[in-house]
Amino acid sequence: MGTTYSAREMIEKLVSFDTVSRNSNLNLIDFVSDYLEGHGITATRVFNEDKSKANLYATVGPVKEGGVVLSGHTDVVPVEGQPWDTDPFTVVEKDGRLYGRGTSDMKSFSAIALSKVPEMLEKGLSVPIHFALSYDEEIGCVGAPDMIDEIAANLPAPRAVIVGEPTMMDIVSAHKGILTLKTTVTGREAHSSLVEDGVSAVMVGADLIHFISGMMAENKARSSADSPFSPPYSTLTCGVVHGGTAGNIIARECSFLWDIRYIPEDDPMNSVNRFNAYCETEVLPELRKIAPESSIVTEISSTVPALRPEDNGEAEMLCRAITGKNTANAVSYAAEAGQFQQAGFSTVICGPGSIGVAHQPNEYIDISQVKAAEDFISKLIDRLVI
Repeated sequence: MGTTYSAREMIEKLVSFDTVSRNSNLNLIDFVSDYLEGHGITATRVFNEDKSKANLYATVGPVKEGGVVLSGHTDVVPVEGQPWDTDPFTVVEKDGRLYGRGTSDMKSFSAIALSKVPEMLEKGLSVPIHFALSYDEEIGCVGAPDMIDEIAANLPAPRAVIVGEPTMMDIVSAHKGILTLKTTVTGREAHSSLVEDGVSAVMVGADLIHFISGMMAENKARSSADSPFSPPYSTLTCGVVHGGTAGNIIARECSFLWDIRYIPEDDPMNSVNRFNAYCETEVLPELRKIAPESSIVTEISSTVPALRPEDNGEAEMLCRAITGKNTANAVSYAAEAGQFQQAGFSTVICGPGSIGVAHQPNEYIDISQVKAAEDFISKLIDRLVI
């Protein structure tokens, strides 16, 4: 018989691994693989290109159609510069809460589900529960797609995917998609007194950012009050700007990072194409009158599809039956749920903890939420037993 852990013990174990996205997650993946192997369950790793990180998927129960995928990401956001009161990678209990990086977003869901493996085996599942743990969700959901492809190709079709992002155990059937982009403007350097001899990439960048802001304002103006999202429209924001050499030099280069967080019914490429057309037809011709070498290059860094509500979707109906809740919500953050759905799986988000404390110093999960998630997984197991 393999090692057993309580939900609390498994949360402590997973949080103890420093899996900030810049780091490898292999120590955590190896631990989970060894734990599952101890219970006679074979786990499959899906590595990144240099094999410094890996996804993991595994099946508990019979290998047949109609199972349920429990999905969570293993990476967490950085803690540097945040005023933590405790060690972020050591779970500390205080006032009915467990503090630590990833307690809410989202190691607790995976830990609770993993702690239930002995219960799954003891009760005997008639259809499988599949675990799916990913890397690099926090930097654009870039790790999961390869694993999802393998699950689709190698496993019997599951009836539902439950992504355990923190929702306070409410059911979420829709999330926004996200497109992240980098735009680089190249102009011509000159002394700042000779404005007609140079092209300021910084000032052009400012104009382009203003144009992006204008597109978002148009989205807001035509938004529907009936939208379940907050805000109820596709947003376009610029988060990072780099450019210039000195205050008295017309800047040769400026780059900025921006993103589009779009509601399911919008196509983000419409905004990208409009932005590129503005650059090509209105901005660049004027720049090249002074500096023919001027350029504006926009690259898509990552893309995550939106999660769309499903009419009588298997995943939502399953979660409603378990929780007794008759409504589903929408969230404005992006998650891997849209990627599972895009691959043809019925998918919802439902997990313990609050997104309101995710990415914050002194991140925590209420112990009551841990208990609620334990009950949820036990009820799921009971529904999958003959």
